[in-house]
Amino acid sequence: MNAKDEDFQKRREAARAQLSALPGNDAPDAAGRRHFFDAVYERAAGDEAAIPWADLEAKPELLSYLADHPGKRRRALDIACGLGDNAEALANAGYTTIAFDIAEEAIAWAKKRFPETAVSYETADLFNPPESWAPGFDLVHECYTLQALPPEGVEETARAICRLVAPGGTLLVYSRTRPDGADADGPPWPLEETNLRLPERFGLTQVSDKRFSISRGDRVIDHSFAVWHRPA
Repeated sequence: MNAKDEDFQKRREAARAQLSALPGNDAPDAAGRRHFFDAVYERAAGDEAAIPWADLEAKPELLSYLADHPGKRRRALDIACGLGDNAEALANAGYTTIAFDIAEEAIAWAKKRFPETAVSYETADLFNPPESWAPGFDLVHECYTLQALPPEGVEETARAICRLVAPGGTLLVYSRTRPDGADADGPPWPLEETNLRLPERFGLTQVSDKRFSISRGDRVIDHSFAVWHRPA
C-alpha cells in the first residue's frame, strides 16, 4: 500500500469512527435516517474517503452477474445509488438506467464524478417513488439498503423495493448477513437469515444466493448476493 492509499484509509477509518455522533445515526424511522445520510455527505465535503460505504468501484458480484445478463436496453433501477459506481456498471452493461438516492448531495456528487454518464440520476424517496416508475423495472439493484434501517423497518423497506420489480423482472440484493437472533449494534444491521427471504412474501422467487465473506482489518463480514425473479 502506497502513502496515498494509507492516507485514504486513515481518513476513511476516522470518518467511520465519527458516524455514531451524526444526527439520525440510529434513528428508528426513514426520516431520521435521511437526516443521517444528508449529514454524512455534507460532512464529507467532497472527500470520497469520508463515505465509508463508497468502494469507488462496482461490486464484483454485480459485475459478474451483468457479464452473463446484458441489458439490451431493458430498464434498470439502482436503489440508494450513493456515488454511482454500481449504477454506471448497469448502464455500461446496456441497461437504460435510473439511479436514485434520498441525499441530494449524493446525486450531485455522482453526476460530478461521471459527467458523461448515460445514467439518469435522481433524488427520490424509496417509500414515495415517482409515478413514472409505477410499471416497474426489468432489473432492480439493491446494495446495503435493507440493512441501513433498523430491523423493525426491514419488512416495509423490502416491500417498497419489491414493488419496483416489473412482472418478469429481476431483483438483486447485496447485504451483510447474521444468524437469526444474533445481536446487531448497527447501523448497519446485517440481515438475519429469516429476513433474507423477505422477497418471497412479495411474490418473488429466489434464483440463487451466493454467500461469501469480506475481510475488514481484523473483522470478517458475512455477505449474501441473491438473485430474485418475479413471474411474468
